[in-house]
Amino acid sequence: MDSTVSILVLAHVEPDGALARPALETFTAGADLAKQLGAPFVVGLVGTDTASAASIAAGCGAARVLMVNGAAFAQARYATDAAAAEAIARASGAEIILAAGTSRWMRVLAGVAERLGGCIDTHITRVVAESGTVSIARWYYRQRIEGVTSRTARPWIMAIEPGTHEAFAGAAGDVTAEPVAVSLPELRSEVTGVRSPASGEQTIRPDAALLLVAGAGWTKKQADGETHVPEAESLILGCLRASQASLGGSKSLVDLSGEGQAVLPFMTHLNQIGQTGSSPRHRKGLATCCHGEEPHVVGWRFITERRAVNLNANCGWAQGKTDVLYVADAFEVMRKVNEKLGKASEDRPREAGRS
Repeated sequence: MDSTVSILVLAHVEPDGALARPALETFTAGADLAKQLGAPFVVGLVGTDTASAASIAAGCGAARVLMVNGAAFAQARYATDAAAAEAIARASGAEIILAAGTSRWMRVLAGVAERLGGCIDTHITRVVAESGTVSIARWYYRQRIEGVTSRTARPWIMAIEPGTHEAFAGAAGDVTAEPVAVSLPELRSEVTGVRSPASGEQTIRPDAALLLVAGAGWTKKQADGETHVPEAESLILGCLRASQASLGGSKSLVDLSGEGQAVLPFMTHLNQIGQTGSSPRHRKGLATCCHGEEPHVVGWRFITERRAVNLNANCGWAQGKTDVLYVADAFEVMRKVNEKLGKASEDRPREAGRS
């Protein structure tokens, strides 16, 4: 084992003491890198209660588990998170630090790198070591160009893009977590609570198996010469609730609100995918009333099974950009889909009862 290189995996613990999927994915990335380098790796945990998370860290092969506990670290806050990450990094002496690219870590890691006199790279999709040299890969130019980078500066902080690694799912281990003392500055902000939409209103679900994409066609005039925006809203939300899918939107659809046209009230720029939006990593994608041209399809780069519904057999999706194209009216298709989803939902309890 090469003891000259040390690796730290940082993770924040959820309020209930669990580890979210991005943290478990980073455990996998850290364990793989440690194996390639033949080096030990340490896990650093931040949160209120880290006991359960420490057991999981031991199960994935961590040589040590460092923890920062306390009510002050329950919620995301720059002052407390940056201080905790810095303290753990110094206690570990790690040269390479991995953390999930969550909103909580992304807001503080650059500052932590500055405090440690190191460097940082973000949106990393792959970390590998060859002949003792560590390199990272990430996408540039709206996911069109993959770049590979290696650095000599240390410590080197790496923010791992969620959804790019398998989440650790092994058995828990036994470890004695080591508390790390943190000197906090005067806190000038206070977290008074968290507001989140009801589950039925949530449209962005990064862990969903299916991405349902709506295009501007949903708000245009239909075969009868009229628009049917309320029905479009009902069909789309009905599918999301029944399937627990995530919702994406084309730029043309999310921009309609600024053009004074009829809009889907639940659709915002946060749902936008494509060249100027996000690049989701759901396993399956279904595009409805969407043209499927290059600026939009680029957002589907990491979706492995693609299907689309469009009345135009010559639309962009038909040009080798989707596995299956349904040449049909999206309103009619989604009515049938929702009927099947509703029937499946009704059948599940009866089947469970018979078993």
